[in-house]
Amino acid sequence: MPQNGVAVLNGDSGSGYKNGTTNSHHPHRKLFDDDDVVPAQRDVEEDAADVRYPDGSVRLRNPNIELMDQDILYHLALGSGSHDLVEMFGDVKFVCMGGTPKRMEQFAYTIMAEIGHKLPCGTTLQDISQFSYRYSMYKVGPVLSISHGMGIPSVGILLHEVIKLMYHARVRDPVFFRIGTCGGIGLEGGTVVISDEAVDGALRNVLELTVLGKNIQRPAKLDRRLARELRGLADPEDPYDTVTGRTMCTYDFYEGQGRLDGAFCDFTEADKMSYLEGLHRAGVVNIEMESLAFAALTHHAGIAAAVVCVTLLDRLKGDQVLAPKEVLDEWQQRPTKLVCRYIKRYLQMKGRLSLEGHGSIAVKSPRRFKLVQQESETYD
Repeated sequence: MPQNGVAVLNGDSGSGYKNGTTNSHHPHRKLFDDDDVVPAQRDVEEDAADVRYPDGSVRLRNPNIELMDQDILYHLALGSGSHDLVEMFGDVKFVCMGGTPKRMEQFAYTIMAEIGHKLPCGTTLQDISQFSYRYSMYKVGPVLSISHGMGIPSVGILLHEVIKLMYHARVRDPVFFRIGTCGGIGLEGGTVVISDEAVDGALRNVLELTVLGKNIQRPAKLDRRLARELRGLADPEDPYDTVTGRTMCTYDFYEGQGRLDGAFCDFTEADKMSYLEGLHRAGVVNIEMESLAFAALTHHAGIAAAVVCVTLLDRLKGDQVLAPKEVLDEWQQRPTKLVCRYIKRYLQMKGRLSLEGHGSIAVKSPRRFKLVQQESETYD
């Protein structure tokens, strides 16, 4: 099977969970040992049986998926019947998400250099989800690098499909990271923030959803042990601070974050400062727009997760990002460095550097592959 190309496998089967039948759910291949547990786990879910099979692979809280002939991951341009997801993604251990396709392509090249991953001669990284035109996804050995877009709806849609991808690929005990930017509260631009808690604009530690006309709340919990381990990897020689604290997640960049420079504003400078200073007293150290959904959905799935962001400004001093582009580019590398340190340390502990994992597109059914590609290419 060619790396980063398209390989056709015989058969037109689905995911192996058809018509109510069960599967032994043994991983296709093992990159890590059976007793492998990421050091940060298990601070994520009280009832592990609801979210894990005995071998540690991801179990969905949705019985309908097992009964489906094929599960199309529409926004990723992948499908359980069209692609061999176990072959493509069965060795994944870390899923790293960030806002833009360009940033996550850069992350993929950075982590490739850090862990010594080698691509075959004449090949390059491929955007696995390129035909969706929505998200970008790159695979580097045991690491997935995925763009999640902007805001709670975008990251929520992606997480549903990536968690299902973990299930179909029979991935065991994955760890998810969100790498991004934020506004600081009492922190100078360039400060790295590791979230130990995600709250909404009313400082509630829950994601509120309307499902079938009813409001439900899902706890937005991050893995605090994982956060502590990341904090421990901050280098004293780094020319910037790395801190932990509460992250406020909003549904909006302007009014929801108390900015005076949006198209609409019905409050005063004094109102804004009173609100931000109140957040500061409540232990909020930064504001962004994805952590609440990221924390709630990963927690509900029983997946250890962390949010690492860099501040672009201190919101107590202004609303607009004024740092030069070259400065912003360097700042945005800082969360990447910390997450890379964690992944590299883990792989070193397991003797797994210089990996040559898969990442090519493995096609089960050419007919279904074409249908999934056509479906995902539609813009409606």
